[in-house]
Amino acid sequence: MSTLTDVLWLTTSPSLGCFNQPLFEYLVPRVRVQEWKCYPNEDKGGCLDAAVSRLHHYLNYQSKKLHLIGHSTGGLLGLLYTCKYPETVESLTLLAVGADAAVDWQSIYYEHIPFKNRASVLNSMAYNLFGYQDKYTVKKLEGILEQDLNNSLSPHSLYKKVSLRPTSVKVPLLICGSYDDIIVEPDMVRAWQPYLKPSDRLILCPEGKHFFHFFQPEFISTAMLNFWRHHNLHQQFPDALQKYSVRLTQGESLC
Repeated sequence: MSTLTDVLWLTTSPSLGCFNQPLFEYLVPRVRVQEWKCYPNEDKGGCLDAAVSRLHHYLNYQSKKLHLIGHSTGGLLGLLYTCKYPETVESLTLLAVGADAAVDWQSIYYEHIPFKNRASVLNSMAYNLFGYQDKYTVKKLEGILEQDLNNSLSPHSLYKKVSLRPTSVKVPLLICGSYDDIIVEPDMVRAWQPYLKPSDRLILCPEGKHFFHFFQPEFISTAMLNFWRHHNLHQQFPDALQKYSVRLTQGESLC
């Protein structure tokens, strides 16, 4: 495969990155995709601003504009970057990013933590994010979420909750959500509609909760490829996709 990149996936959490893999496996044989990772250091102050600057430094060295993808806070980073530097972006795909793009699972976590202990809230969040799982999987998910609290670019904390006003972007925009996501609910996704251009698209997965791209990689990859093909007539994106599905069975690990 060529070392050139068409698609750049923005990853802002080392612990949650594993949930991107099914979609990666679907996309990699079909488009030139690369993962761009940006994790916080010990001083979280200004992390998103610093990440935007680092991303711009990276994209300045590319020979062409790229399609950006981000889930949750990764999508927030992509949105902030695209609003500031649209000239370097071919298109933007947001997964589980509502019209208030700052809303993520940590914002919900910090709403509940004053009233419950940490373990109880993490247990509830594991169910809310992934549905019913066996005890082993729930325990592992709780650990993954705890790691994300300690090492991600989420702008929220116990003492600060961030909210952003929705805005239009100059590049083609694909917004994906899920009907059963209780973090970024369908109405929060639909709230993008007044800000969309005729070239933009908004879709909702039938199911999959907040990490619908993990549970529904075929649905999301098809939507992405159709979207990119529409905006890239000079590129040969495939029309057909081979079947690929991810199912959890009892005792099987998510990551």
